[in-house]
Amino acid sequence: MTAEGFLEGRRLQMARGVLLQCIMGGYPAAKFYGSDDGDLALVAEPSMIHPLPWSDEPRAWAICDADELTGESSNLSTRGQLKKVIARYAALGLAPVVATELEFFVFAPNTDPNQPFRPPVGLDGRREDGQSAFSVSSNNGLRPFFNEVYKCMAALGLPRDTFMHEMGVSQFEINLLHGDPLLLADQTFLFKHLLKEVALKHGLTVVCMAKPLAHTPGSSMHIHQSIVEIGSGKNVFSDEKGQPTAMFRHFIGGQQAGMAEFTALFAPNVNSYQRLCHPFASPNNACWSHDNRAAGLRIPASSPVARRVENRLPGADANPYLAIAASLAAGLHGIEHELDPTEAIQGEFEVPDNLSLPCTLHAALERLKRSQLAMELFGKEFIEGYIASKTMELTSFFDEITPWERRVLAAQA
Repeated sequence: MTAEGFLEGRRLQMARGVLLQCIMGGYPAAKFYGSDDGDLALVAEPSMIHPLPWSDEPRAWAICDADELTGESSNLSTRGQLKKVIARYAALGLAPVVATELEFFVFAPNTDPNQPFRPPVGLDGRREDGQSAFSVSSNNGLRPFFNEVYKCMAALGLPRDTFMHEMGVSQFEINLLHGDPLLLADQTFLFKHLLKEVALKHGLTVVCMAKPLAHTPGSSMHIHQSIVEIGSGKNVFSDEKGQPTAMFRHFIGGQQAGMAEFTALFAPNVNSYQRLCHPFASPNNACWSHDNRAAGLRIPASSPVARRVENRLPGADANPYLAIAASLAAGLHGIEHELDPTEAIQGEFEVPDNLSLPCTLHAALERLKRSQLAMELFGKEFIEGYIASKTMELTSFFDEITPWERRVLAAQA
């Protein structure tokens, strides 16, 4: 939209079906978004209107709510779904607090998708070979890119906690500061956009696939979650003596109850399951543990005031609004129904059958399709529309024959 039109308050409208557009560009049947495919209004969030510091021409970027023309939030909007979950906490006098950890890869341009991604050539004229994990000098070869990333984050008001090189070749992680879930979802969304735009300026490609390289750790979007009382700001996961509360246990119980049914919301793409089924500290289970990275739900070592639950299932490819909404909704379900978790696990362990999660997109969608809890928490329209869109994507994937199939199976009798 032109700046003039935006400042005049001109309403921007968009067809409802766009919210269910699949990643290849197509749409499921119109029955999933209203057979008339009427319009929605895109209503800008005033605190999320940002001039873009990387743009040569003056441009601004606005995060919008997708509202029905009658004024209420659209059931198909993932941002709207997160706002509804936050409102349910507020009705109980509670406010969730979250932080996201986003991992991503920085690659050289990849003009042929049949070829693997490669790390870029750094300032030293060499490509990284995978020996730089957690090194203080590991991003020196990409210093101009990261310097602009830092400057753009500052210009956009995106506070950062830590930035580090992760385990993969040319893989990095940022930890965003904890805060309001909607704000963190907005910041995560904006940061991913920032990364890709700045990378293009530097002749690089940023990839947020869950598993872009074989035999290499994938990229996660871990979600740290706690709950505070509105007004006092007290962490309800710890009592006056600093011990875990019943609400803390019930939150974990709800997370466990929802993880298998919500896996398709945390792991939305075919590639998501490459990360989960070849785990490098990316557990595909609903076990919980004190500071054990093999558990899907980890309780990091912390002081009582910072007691929190880390959901380690979502990948970097997850929609931050939907992943945070699903995780918090599951926890609230546990609090409301006083669900008890299993016993915590420690050390090496085998995942019990009842705590294992779907390991393919097809299985995850089938589990979501049968989920009464998902229908209850997100509504029939959203869940059925989401499944229809993701089924189209899965069908498109199965329409292609992979190089592995040609290489390995062609010679078979």
